[in-house]
Amino acid sequence: MFSVLFGLLCFCALVCSRQASGQPDDGKRYICRAVPISGDASCPVTLLPELNTGGQEEELRNTVMQLRETILQQKENISKQQGTINELTTKLSLCASATDDRRYDKAGSWGKDKQNTMGDVPRDPNDTIDSLRKTMQGLKDRLENLEQMRANVSGASFPSELRDLLQRRLSQLEKQLLKKVNNLEEQKSMLSNATAAYRMKTESTLNALVERISELEKGGGDYKSPEQFKLSLPQRTNYLYGRITKSLPEMYAFTLCMWIKSSASPGIGTPFSYGVPGQANEIVLIEWGNNPIELLINDKVAQLPLDVRDGRWHHICMSWTTRDGQWDAYQDGEKLGSGDNLAAWHPIKPGGVIILGQEQDVVGGRFDAGQAFVGELSQVNIWDRVLKPAEIRSMANCSSYFPGNVISWLPSNVEVFGRGAFKRPLEMCQERLPNA
Repeated sequence: MFSVLFGLLCFCALVCSRQASGQPDDGKRYICRAVPISGDASCPVTLLPELNTGGQEEELRNTVMQLRETILQQKENISKQQGTINELTTKLSLCASATDDRRYDKAGSWGKDKQNTMGDVPRDPNDTIDSLRKTMQGLKDRLENLEQMRANVSGASFPSELRDLLQRRLSQLEKQLLKKVNNLEEQKSMLSNATAAYRMKTESTLNALVERISELEKGGGDYKSPEQFKLSLPQRTNYLYGRITKSLPEMYAFTLCMWIKSSASPGIGTPFSYGVPGQANEIVLIEWGNNPIELLINDKVAQLPLDVRDGRWHHICMSWTTRDGQWDAYQDGEKLGSGDNLAAWHPIKPGGVIILGQEQDVVGGRFDAGQAFVGELSQVNIWDRVLKPAEIRSMANCSSYFPGNVISWLPSNVEVFGRGAFKRPLEMCQERLPNA
């Protein structure tokens, strides 16, 4: 570039000098060339071939235009660099003076007249200082809390935070324990359902034994033994009766035994009735009018060949099973009748009411005086199985006695209602025998 400029200047100088000297233009052009000092002093000049004047002017014009564009580009670059330098200088000045004269507005942004133009510097040094101050304060507070906690622990007292943490932990453990207990209860319930019949039989037997032992420990009051009492219902009314305090479980077989004494006519009435919701005649033993004694199960009837209207004590038993509705009737230890198809395949429903001396038209009430029992009852026991003939015979001849595993005859199990009904001691079993 500099060599071109130097050649151009030399050319202009020669032209101007020749025109100034008034020499005529001989049509020749000359160029300047640097010659070394040690070169030939004669400086021979090689003449350029003769050029066309129009082409030479065009070439010069193009060269001048290229030089002008180059200079303009350099100037533009210098101007851009100068603008960048000025912008950086301004930013540095703003950064240096921001600590003294910049403030946040209410919304936490810069003011309208002073905008943050640098995206790579903090928005406000005051923000950084406040952040550091808050961090220092937070660290100080945590240190004080730790010191306070150490003091509380050394003083044998727990801080509220630790106490709350322990309380939450205890609550979580309690919930887990309750959940575990519930799971165990569900498993227990499932096992209980699987063995409900066996469990109920065992519990009933144990309860009967416990009650009997309790009565024996109390001395039995005026009774010679806990079962040695009788229920007396001397009049045919609808307000004299006894009630068993316990109910029956679901049963697929049973045996009902009792000592009975009556001379009422016509018919002894209803010594026993068991009603459940929806069926007041679930189990009924009744003799009314001139009809024989009848056993009702789920309102189905079987006539029993029993005769107890002679005013003497008699031991009677009725056994039944849901399989084919098979039934047997015993009087004074002897089987007098049997049959089948009595409420076959019907299970005895649980949760009902047992009434002695009245027939229930609704569960636990609405008695009819014409169906009331007149006489005395004792040792009313119920088992959830069919007793063997030998077991029934041994109780009837007073050689043994064992209470029912579902309902046992105890003073605490029998409630008396109505003025004139009462419980009294019972004579010895041998005195109740027909040949006594």
